[in-house]
Amino acid sequence: MGTPDFAVTILRHLVDNNYNIVGVITAADKPAGRGRKLNESDVKKYALSKNLTILQPQNLKNETFQQELKALNADLQIVVAFRMLPEAVWKMPKFGTFNLHASLLPQYRGAAPIHWAIINGETKTGVTTFFIDDKIDTGEIILQKETAIEDTETVGTLHDKLMFLGADLVSKTIDLISDGNITTKKQPVLEEKFAPKLHPENTKIDWSAPLDSIYNKIRGLNPFPAAWTIVKNEDEEISVKIYAVQKEISEHQFNVGKIITTKKELKVAVNNGFIIIDELKLSGKKKMDSKSLLNGYTFSQEAEML
Repeated sequence: MGTPDFAVTILRHLVDNNYNIVGVITAADKPAGRGRKLNESDVKKYALSKNLTILQPQNLKNETFQQELKALNADLQIVVAFRMLPEAVWKMPKFGTFNLHASLLPQYRGAAPIHWAIINGETKTGVTTFFIDDKIDTGEIILQKETAIEDTETVGTLHDKLMFLGADLVSKTIDLISDGNITTKKQPVLEEKFAPKLHPENTKIDWSAPLDSIYNKIRGLNPFPAAWTIVKNEDEEISVKIYAVQKEISEHQFNVGKIITTKKELKVAVNNGFIIIDELKLSGKKKMDSKSLLNGYTFSQEAEML
């Protein structure tokens, strides 16, 4: 059970290693783009290429869907980046249902664990398999695997690292369950760090925040969905997404948010230093490196990030 690219890698790993996939459950097709053409999930596209049985329920509590699911006669259900399951679904297989989560539970329960680990400046994260229960990401832990978060890591690179780590952990989890060697442990009680959904309010850059906090936020949202800000340049205010950046620690007298440019460099003054912008996207324009932008766009002396 899964929808995005992250789940495809796990499914592909299982298919390549000859696990018997009796069915794939993924999101219903959704209209997208100007033509409102129906868009298939990444998992569905892969499942079609392998002629796997596919179910796409709108409602997981629907009686017809649950009958179709039961008819698959699965021994075990595996959930990767899907949605909360009703009890009748997760209790259906004789070996239960387990989930792969991209964090070291109990930390970073929620929708965006990879992003928030970087945004919060963590130096390590990992993947966890656990049996699903009636709450979100709270079930008993089966296995965990840890990995470092590098200082220059982006959500894109960490996503891929955890994706492959997760594929290996899922197969090890299945083998433990199949061999009857499964032992689980309750999630420890810790001061929790959460991973809520990302939205415009929590992805906007606060230029008055500490240098490291801004740097972590931008890389923790690069390349998706991207941190954003408003550029005030003379009489216009433009929405801008910021991708690749570097940080420069130094004392200066500039106001926070002031834009400083040379022919080759674009940077923003913050507390205790500068954020050097290497890649960005102005509203209505394509993503580009800052040197290309500076060739055709002029920032005024008073230009600033709001």
